[in-house]
Amino acid sequence: MLLVIDIGNSNIVAGVYDGARLKHHWRFATGVRKTSDEYAVLLQDFFKQARLKPSVITAAIMASVVPPLDPVLQEAVERLFRLRALTVGPHLDLGLKIRLRNPEEIGADRLVNVVAARHDHKGPLMVLDFGTATTVDAVTAQGEYLGGAIAPGVAISMEALFSRTARLPRIDMAQPLSPVGDCTLQAVRSGIYYGTVGSTRELCARIGAELERRDKAKPRIIATGGLSQWLPAKDLGIFSIEPDLTLKGLRLIWERNAPRRGRAAP
Repeated sequence: MLLVIDIGNSNIVAGVYDGARLKHHWRFATGVRKTSDEYAVLLQDFFKQARLKPSVITAAIMASVVPPLDPVLQEAVERLFRLRALTVGPHLDLGLKIRLRNPEEIGADRLVNVVAARHDHKGPLMVLDFGTATTVDAVTAQGEYLGGAIAPGVAISMEALFSRTARLPRIDMAQPLSPVGDCTLQAVRSGIYYGTVGSTRELCARIGAELERRDKAKPRIIATGGLSQWLPAKDLGIFSIEPDLTLKGLRLIWERNAPRRGRAAP
């Protein structure tokens, strides 16, 4: 079985694949002060709850946007599973032509998402990831990864609003009852919700126009991330919402690179 780990700014998601089937997955808070021992214990507890033995894991791969945690999680994997995880980066065979000035700058999660989206969808694509940051990535029908846009995510916007204002309360994220808020809570919800919808729609329109100019075809929009189901897919022109897109991409990248490393894919 294959262990996949996506290390994000707010959360870490780990999963176990049996072939192409995602059998288990867990989400837990990212903690830059946690030690490798703490992460190993946490993973071990998840495996116990799932009635899995660590020995069933024969390979591992991880993608990270938190560099200080790379060696910490790597050590945790080595300690618990007695193997070294493959780390995603532009040095691997991704099946993409990366058209960036500095490929090393690109977040591993963005590469992984694009790889997964291209596996199931043909033609030019845009990948929306609604996480700590909102990212929009563009890839041509020929597999040229052009880059994209990065904007503050919903949680970042809300935190900035509440930390810089004295009277606005912290609220949970929910759709507003109306665009015109008749109380402070509903006004904040309206601003966050429709502000996010509007900015995302504009980013998709601008980037989509560039892709359409290059490929003479309208790109499909694939969405993922914790808040992808919170926003109106129809209004944003989203073709498909795929919550496990990143984990799937990790599996696909492992399968592309495992034979080159002298290992059979699990």
